[in-house]
Amino acid sequence: MNKWLWMIFIGILMTTMTACGAGGGEKLAGTEKPVKEGQTVVTLSMQQASAFYQTAEKKFEEKYPDIDLQIQITEDYEKYQKTTNAALLSGKGPDIFEISSLPIDDYVSKKLLLNMDEPMEQDKTLNKSDLQMNILDALKLNGGTYAMPSGFSLRAFVGDGDILKNTKVDDKNWTWKEFEETSKELMQKESGTERRYALANDPPEMLLQEMIVDKYAEFVDHAAKKAKFDSPSFVEKMQQIKKMYDDKVMTSQPADIGKQLFYSTVLQSPADLINGPHLFFSNPKLLQKPEQKGGTRIIPGSQFAIHANSPVKEQAWKFIAFLLSDEGQSLQEREGFSLLKSVNEKQLNAIQEQVKSGTYKLPDGKVPKVLDEEFTQFKQLVNTADNYTDVSGSVISIIGDEPRAFFSEQKSAEEVAKLIQNKVTTLLNE
Repeated sequence: MNKWLWMIFIGILMTTMTACGAGGGEKLAGTEKPVKEGQTVVTLSMQQASAFYQTAEKKFEEKYPDIDLQIQITEDYEKYQKTTNAALLSGKGPDIFEISSLPIDDYVSKKLLLNMDEPMEQDKTLNKSDLQMNILDALKLNGGTYAMPSGFSLRAFVGDGDILKNTKVDDKNWTWKEFEETSKELMQKESGTERRYALANDPPEMLLQEMIVDKYAEFVDHAAKKAKFDSPSFVEKMQQIKKMYDDKVMTSQPADIGKQLFYSTVLQSPADLINGPHLFFSNPKLLQKPEQKGGTRIIPGSQFAIHANSPVKEQAWKFIAFLLSDEGQSLQEREGFSLLKSVNEKQLNAIQEQVKSGTYKLPDGKVPKVLDEEFTQFKQLVNTADNYTDVSGSVISIIGDEPRAFFSEQKSAEEVAKLIQNKVTTLLNE
């Protein structure tokens, strides 16, 4: 799988295609244990085994010996969806379950999920002032917290600061057309050297996917079960992307590090704020992606919900609260940025000290030069990220598959747009 495809599906499918088992989930092999007298059983359903949750289970049960957390694993995506949905609609199912790929809107409207705002407000074990509320508020639905992520990643757009320093770029308001014009201007300034591209390594359909994820609500209305992919604006986007590739502003061919002017990436941890940008450019500049409204896009990790009909909601919430605690968020096995500001800041401060002492090395072994103001910008980026839209991985998959016929000149943009419109409409109404 090519690098870009892997990165965008980390960004998209992390929120839509990772699932967890329920009702009929199989207990993880080797974890069966007898329930002691007086213990309350809380079931947690997931699709994939995770070292983090196995460690969290152990630490949680040490803290609450009167609770037996039983993790169920169902490693079949379709089976998970069907069994979880059937169990929830029948009033049964697990106490806690991963909801990333399930129709959370429908469940909220049917009052099947616990609104975690009240227990979170009342829980005295949580330091609520330390929570990344910019993330939790962005994930709210109908004003309530019905899904809690284990952590989060951020979608970032980075440019070569050395070549951009003499070019005026209003990245808070620029369009893809302005991006194209700016890139052509920058490429001309680089004449006489080895050719550079605005973006490299990514086939055009991948760029189209990313564009649609950023503007998903403009093209898909899940509540109304309607799509707008046969609109002139979608046709224009395909045509615009094709033109940028035809004009060699972009290329799908591999390019060595430093041979592209910009790149889009997923930052999965505080270390990625250094390792990615400074690996590509000696003077990276964080930018807002063309036509992206709001702050940096949030990519939540595995999201968990509590069944509103669970007879052990109080104990189930205790596990969610444990995940939000300093102990839970500081577990080494946990992936992504933390939901606690203090944990993120601690990690960034440690990296900053290593950079100052010259002991921090990039993945290629080089020692980066990172200014203090960059770390200030990094912290601001994490603390102000508030852009989130729940997207369908199945829809984005269609956006990646069908346009290849247009980009290879086998079909017109209008034909492909109509085909996508029909497929997505069918999907939305299933």
